[in-house]
Amino acid sequence: MADGRLVIGTRRYSSWSLRGWLCVQLAGLDVVEEIVPLAQEDTTTRIATLSPSGKVPYLEHWRVQVWDSLAIAEYCAEIEPSLWPSDPVARGFARSVSAEMHSGFQALRQSMPMNLGRENRPLASVVSESVARDIARIDALWTEARDRFGAHGPYLFGATFGNADAMFAPVVSRFLSYGIVLSPKARRYAEAVRAHPLLAEWYRDAATEPKAWIAARYESVD
Repeated sequence: MADGRLVIGTRRYSSWSLRGWLCVQLAGLDVVEEIVPLAQEDTTTRIATLSPSGKVPYLEHWRVQVWDSLAIAEYCAEIEPSLWPSDPVARGFARSVSAEMHSGFQALRQSMPMNLGRENRPLASVVSESVARDIARIDALWTEARDRFGAHGPYLFGATFGNADAMFAPVVSRFLSYGIVLSPKARRYAEAVRAHPLLAEWYRDAATEPKAWIAARYESVD
C-alpha cells in the first residue's frame, strides 16, 4: 500500500504540478497520483474536493498534508537532504533562486504558459520588455549558479538534480517550447534538465493524456 497521494494537474500544462512531482520522485516517496484535468468545466470543483488550498500540487504523506510546490520541496528535503546542497553557501543560493522562481517572473508565466505539446515555436509577436527582463534574469541566475557551484556536474549545483532544478524545470520547458535564445551556458543547462530521466518520463506521460484534456486557452497562445 502506498504511503500517501499526490494530486496534480494536467501534465501538458501544469508547471506547479511538475515541480511538486519532481521533488516527490527525487525523494523517493511512495504515493498514488491523482490527476485533475485543468481548464475544464469541473476543474475548480474537483480540485477543491482534493486539496485544502484548492490548487495543485497537493501532497499527503504519512498523514502529513503539504500544499504549494515550494513547501513540498522543503518537506521532501527533510526526507532526502541531498535535494539541497550540503554546503551552506550553495544551499543559501539554491533556496534564494528557488524562492525567486516561486514568487517572480509573472510576465514570463503569463505570456508563455507551459505547453509540452508546443516545440520550438516562437511567439508571432516580439516579446515585451518585461518578458525579456525575466528571461535575462533567469539566464543570469543559471549562469551564476553554474559558474559558482556547478563544476562537478550538469545541473545548477553540480552532479545532483535537486530542488532548485525542479523549480526551474517548467521554465526549461517554456524556453524550449517558445524557441527562446539563451546564452551558451544556460542553453547547455536547459538541455541537461530536459534530458533528465524524470523530465523525460513526465513528457512521455503528458503525450499519452486524453485528447479531451487539450485546453484551447493554452494552445491558442501565439
